Amino acid sequence: MLIEYSIKGFKSFLKQTTIDLKAKNYKILTGTNTCSDNVLKGLMFVGANASGKSNVVLALKLLLDLLFARTDVSIGNYKCKFGDEEISLSYKFLIDGKEIIYTVDYNCEEKITVEKLSVDNDFVLDRIGSTATETTSGTKKYIDKIQDGSLILREIYFNSKFRSNETLKKWFNFLMNSIYIDLYKQEVSVYRDVNLDLSEHLNKNGVEQINSFFKEFNFGQSVEYDNVSEKNSQIYFKRDNVNAKIPYTLESLGNQNLVTLLPKFFYVIENGGMLILDEFSSGFHNDLEELLISYFMKHAQYAQLIFVSHSTNLLSNRLLRPDQIYTVDFESISGSVINRISNQQPREGQNLEKMYLGGVFDGLPKYKSINS
Repeated sequence: MLIEYSIKGFKSFLKQTTIDLKAKNYKILTGTNTCSDNVLKGLMFVGANASGKSNVVLALKLLLDLLFARTDVSIGNYKCKFGDEEISLSYKFLIDGKEIIYTVDYNCEEKITVEKLSVDNDFVLDRIGSTATETTSGTKKYIDKIQDGSLILREIYFNSKFRSNETLKKWFNFLMNSIYIDLYKQEVSVYRDVNLDLSEHLNKNGVEQINSFFKEFNFGQSVEYDNVSEKNSQIYFKRDNVNAKIPYTLESLGNQNLVTLLPKFFYVIENGGMLILDEFSSGFHNDLEELLISYFMKHAQYAQLIFVSHSTNLLSNRLLRPDQIYTVDFESISGSVINRISNQQPREGQNLEKMYLGGVFDGLPKYKSINS
């Protein structure tokens, strides 16, 4: 599970910024929203447009892309445009009670990459520039002639699969099960060799899982799938007590987004990993967002939901704990800054949405009123 990550010189985040997923001393939602090791099952980021919310979750996508993407990814493209030449990324995970810390520093001007990986404070990878020392298999090895901008950890994994290191193997399994989705752009990144497209899910599993979900929560609709041939299949929506079937392409954006999301949603819950959602509120009613979050928190055991939304109704102690919510602001030349709502120590019975809209937690647009 992810327990913390830090970014500096990354996109709109000029200064060192740390996002914490360790639970604070709140009693509410302990049974559903936290794991037995006191790690939160997810976070929400809320704030004004162009404040940097998407960049916070993009830092997680970058880690996954650098380790698993089939195309080359340039770290330098993520440099803060008004900062210096250094990008610093650090990720901390808890796997079977062991703390894994992986850091990547990249100097865009000198094109020097620094990688460090430790397990319970014992370094198993130490790389500076084109040379590295690693002991992931228990035997010390020296590596040289490493290509600039590439991650040697990626190469070590694909060469060894961490066969002799169960902790690192479980860590990479968690990472590979993770999925990133931008619901507005319909951009999906899946990191394991598994097809989670809606049509493939229906081919393999039929409509039962999705329709059971719809029935359980009284959606008043179902999905039908006509698989005439591999190149000729149709997905339909059918309302209860209505004979007509509506083709997927003619359905609302919200319904399209929902059934496209659900196979990935179920997969991460069942297999573990991070489900990273940008623009979560695209086409979804507020109540639907609440339902999906509650379902994830209740059913996930070794998975985390990390998402961006503009829906302030989600700022509720019956849905998320104060330590699960971050606000994001953009402060001119200082760049993006975050505030964890629990820093203001709201009581468990307080109305978080009302406090947020009243300016207690920051993260609000500063528009001038049309009537002022």
